[in-house]
Amino acid sequence: MDLNSASTVVLQVLTQATSQDTAVLKPAEEQLKQWETQPGFYSVLLNIFTNHTLDINVRWLAVLYFKNGIDRYWRRVAPHALSEEEKSTLRAGLITNFNEPINQIATQIAVLIAKVARLDCPRQWPELIPTLIESVKVQDDLRQHRALLTFYHVTKTLASKRLAADRKLFYDLASGIYNFACSLWNHHTDTFLQQVSSGNEAAVLSSLERTLLSLKVLRKLTVNGFVEPHKNMEVMGFLHGIFDRLKQFLECSRSVGTNNVCRDRLEKTIILFTKVLLDFLDQHPFSFTPLIQRSLEFSVSYVFTEVGEGITFERFIVQCMNLIKMIVKNYAYKPSKNFEDSSPETLEAHKIKMAFFTYPTLTEICRRLVSHYFLLTEEELTMWEEDPEGFTVEETGGDSWKYSLRPCTEVLFIDIFHEYNQTLTPVLLEMMQTLQGPTNVEDMNALLIKDAVYNAVGLAAYELFDSVDFDQWFKNQLLPELQVIHNRYKPLRRRVIWLIGQWISVKFKSDLRPMLYEAICNLLQDQDLVVRIETATTLKLTVDDFEFRTDQFLPYLETMFTLLFQLLQQVTECDTKMHVLHVLSCVIERVNMQGLGADSKNLYPFLLPVIQLSTDVSQPPHVYLLEDGLELWLVTLENSPCITPELLRIFQNMSPLLERSSENLRTCFKIINGYIFLSSTEFLQTYAVGLCQSFCELLKEITTEGQVQVLKVVENALKVNPVLGPQMFQPILPYVFRGIIEGERYPVVMSTYLGVMGRVLLQNASFFSSLLNEMAHKFNQEMDQLLGNMIEMWVDRMDNITQPERRKLSALALLSLLPSDNSVIQDKFCGIINISVEGLHDVMTEDPETGTYKDCMLMSHLEEPKVTEDEEPPTEQDKRKKILALKDPVHTVSLQQFTYEKLKAQQELLGEQAFQPLMETVDTEIVTQLQEFLQGF
Repeated sequence: MDLNSASTVVLQVLTQATSQDTAVLKPAEEQLKQWETQPGFYSVLLNIFTNHTLDINVRWLAVLYFKNGIDRYWRRVAPHALSEEEKSTLRAGLITNFNEPINQIATQIAVLIAKVARLDCPRQWPELIPTLIESVKVQDDLRQHRALLTFYHVTKTLASKRLAADRKLFYDLASGIYNFACSLWNHHTDTFLQQVSSGNEAAVLSSLERTLLSLKVLRKLTVNGFVEPHKNMEVMGFLHGIFDRLKQFLECSRSVGTNNVCRDRLEKTIILFTKVLLDFLDQHPFSFTPLIQRSLEFSVSYVFTEVGEGITFERFIVQCMNLIKMIVKNYAYKPSKNFEDSSPETLEAHKIKMAFFTYPTLTEICRRLVSHYFLLTEEELTMWEEDPEGFTVEETGGDSWKYSLRPCTEVLFIDIFHEYNQTLTPVLLEMMQTLQGPTNVEDMNALLIKDAVYNAVGLAAYELFDSVDFDQWFKNQLLPELQVIHNRYKPLRRRVIWLIGQWISVKFKSDLRPMLYEAICNLLQDQDLVVRIETATTLKLTVDDFEFRTDQFLPYLETMFTLLFQLLQQVTECDTKMHVLHVLSCVIERVNMQGLGADSKNLYPFLLPVIQLSTDVSQPPHVYLLEDGLELWLVTLENSPCITPELLRIFQNMSPLLERSSENLRTCFKIINGYIFLSSTEFLQTYAVGLCQSFCELLKEITTEGQVQVLKVVENALKVNPVLGPQMFQPILPYVFRGIIEGERYPVVMSTYLGVMGRVLLQNASFFSSLLNEMAHKFNQEMDQLLGNMIEMWVDRMDNITQPERRKLSALALLSLLPSDNSVIQDKFCGIINISVEGLHDVMTEDPETGTYKDCMLMSHLEEPKVTEDEEPPTEQDKRKKILALKDPVHTVSLQQFTYEKLKAQQELLGEQAFQPLMETVDTEIVTQLQEFLQGF
């Protein structure tokens, strides 16, 4: 691509590619795609995006295409790779000027230079770093900033490389430029500190931006640039200096005033200081040892004393708490139980920790955490009133502890209490003692203090196991507090029920559970939504507990379910609805309808509306309720003693679900199987036609695993209802037949095909005959010829079947073709016998006492399984499957006897003279094995 002649054309197409008109946009994108592999294309793009007179959108697009081209064509081994000559020209052009005026484009250019550096620096691009170092020294503000921005992205990218050779190169780079990077950072930092009180906001912001970028470079060099950083004086000098710099920057927050941009940048810089310390501690814990004392002193003074008042901000406090937490929890600083087995480095760090965390320090930290940071704030109380569901979501923020103050304070409290529980347990117990009895509802501060202390007691539940008589406390203190219905007492009602949830698996007598269930029923009717949602959470923890007893819970089940369903209907937030439905599902699954027997259908008035609402794709809530709703539907089916019209009716929701081909298909198939096992006749007569249509559509576009799941449903229908099943799923059976004849290449699919066809052949011979006739017309073959082809493929692909039940089924199905005078079946006699003997090997076991063989798959009566304490008792569906197995030929017909009877009938049909040549078609070794299995007949 000639540079001069092509520039105009490429510029025109790039301009078209920025159009909002798809008729213009699409052809332009196609043309650009074709040019991607043309020599010279990226040189043209470089000329375009470095021409500041052109349209910004066009230049932006040129940068993006250039950046994507680096990913695809810069490597030497890439298809259509750029020539070394063009790459050399491009590298030189990229660092000729650092004068891009548009911030967004400047950032993209810095990123693409870093991408090239990742592949070429330093071997093919040795001049990059020296050029950047010289460029960040220039006096021109724009050039200096852009060079510094590029310097950061290059350093960041090179620091991320993980191969040993690349790490060595980065170590060399870091040691070579570290002094310069430190000087650069100090220079920009001092400039900022001098300017911050000048009132020139533009100058302050400019120098602060450079301070931030140079600190980002130093962070990467410090954390990733040295194997043993504690041996480098410059590195340790920089790290020790961070604390004084942090103090200076925190004081600056008083001077920047209300300038939001300046304050935002200042806070980002302060946070970056803490990130340097956190990253260094994470990557080099022993090199961090000299910094432990100063880090703890600094963090504790700013977070837990008046030093930080007026100058700290939430994210900074979070970072300081994370620093304390990481030092407290760091495994590198924990000696072995036998101190002599610990390294000197570990013992040194442990000694520093122990010297710092004295009794007064720990006591002050604990008291401040509880009495200051655990208190509900005005903002939180306002949110509780105005957006109760939003409040509950904020309170259960999951992984947000790294970034949000409240979860972070709680995690820090847990870690410190765990590490120093012997010191802190008496402190917390003393705080508990001062709060005995009810609290005046007019004293909001006292209510919030009690809420905070109860929070601490819940978080420290495991550590307080031996120190708190929770059963007595529950009866004498907590239960009466739950009965205070005043509106201003709601923070404590919510906290107490949460607290009980924390202790339920730690220490809570089983005899007290009915009292708790009574309280939960009352609280699920509380006037406050937050209290009700928290109560639902504790209910889940209660039913999930190891000591949960169904008999204690059943008297309250109907009431709780009704109240939970009302709560589900009332809440509007996606997260809350999912949470409440999950509680409902857990309750049903845990109760498992045990002991209810036929009475379990009494729950349907409460269960079925939940399932109906959450699985109806025409209703908006299904978007976030569907997964839990399907699980609840499945659990309900598995534990239902019988079908009801209402339970049958909600299957109307299934057809749209199958059309969506979503990740929930597996659960949908389990639900369909559940209906088949529960009441195959009613279910198939009502829904089989529509279900079959859905299956036929699914089989056209679904994955191999999905095909198997569909066919397993059909197989179960044939097994459970051999008369109605083939009729209802008749449209699918030709698909299965064709798959067998054409030799389906996936073994797992072929195995399922043979399972389905085996059921039809064995259990509904007349239907198989009509199917064979239909397929003969479709294939334009004689029925006998087609049957012969099917048997031949069946024998050939028998090894695809791995399940013993299906292997026995195949043997029974093929043997069911005997006796026959059909020449095709006689021609395949050898294969049928081979399959039968294979099946006998699979199922026959020798009785050690009598020396005779018996079929291990036979079931003569319903055996009640022995359930250990650790096992779940069988569901109603488990019991149904056992009963169905008693009617299944695989479990009721002896393959040994069936084989003997079929051979004897074939012999009688043909006579000995014609039968003997038939047996001679079978391998003598197979005949010998057959005779051994049939001894005694």
